[in-house]
Amino acid sequence: MTKLIPFLKSKVFFRNIGILLGLLLLVFGAVSYWLGSYTHHGESISVPDLRGQKIERLKTFLADKNLDFKVNDSLFDLEKPPGTVLEQDPAPKSKVKEGRTIYLTVNSLHPPDVKMPDLADVSLRQAEAILQSFGLRVGQLSYKPDLAKNAVLDQRYKGTSVRPGKSIPKGSEIDLVLGDGVGSVEVPVPDLSGQTYGEALFVLKGSSLNVGMVHFDPGVRDSTRAVIYKQIPEASDNATINQGEAIEIYLH
Repeated sequence: MTKLIPFLKSKVFFRNIGILLGLLLLVFGAVSYWLGSYTHHGESISVPDLRGQKIERLKTFLADKNLDFKVNDSLFDLEKPPGTVLEQDPAPKSKVKEGRTIYLTVNSLHPPDVKMPDLADVSLRQAEAILQSFGLRVGQLSYKPDLAKNAVLDQRYKGTSVRPGKSIPKGSEIDLVLGDGVGSVEVPVPDLSGQTYGEALFVLKGSSLNVGMVHFDPGVRDSTRAVIYKQIPEASDNATINQGEAIEIYLH
């Protein structure tokens, strides 16, 4: 004990303490440097925008940036190509460390099935709206004689009539057969001479015909009392016209 106190006060003791502290600082600095290098402390990468890119190209693309990816979900978007990225997490331009996994929502390669709606007798405009609500598209339009102009007479998928309720892939094109507004039945051309506009409408409706261009002479003051003096086509014993067609009239 008598020797310990003088030793603690000696230069040798303080020199050894200094050497020990120096070694501890050196070891601490080396470990901190290694940990910082290993974890890339303070370093970050800007996440690239992957939206719209094909999924098969991402492995090489992200490997070059020391990032990884995982498909977390899939949806089906008619407006986007199949197999492309729709959404990502983290968002584009986010700052992350190397090795981070980017979670992706991808546009499905195989569209889900939907039930074919019933479009019979609806107008073309209504058919377009209904098909869009079901995730389907309007394909080719064709016409056949029928008095109901632009009304759907048949709905076809890949060239074959498709019944309502049948399962078809979402995004499919549906071809429509529409009425051309002109019937295939011929009727005699009615003689409208001497009739008023209202009387002519009644006669034409009874024959499933329409009024075409209507011409009033400049001197007509009361159109309700004006009478027809000319029509196109003209009426005769053998003159016929298809149902749904129109007759042009002149009144004075």
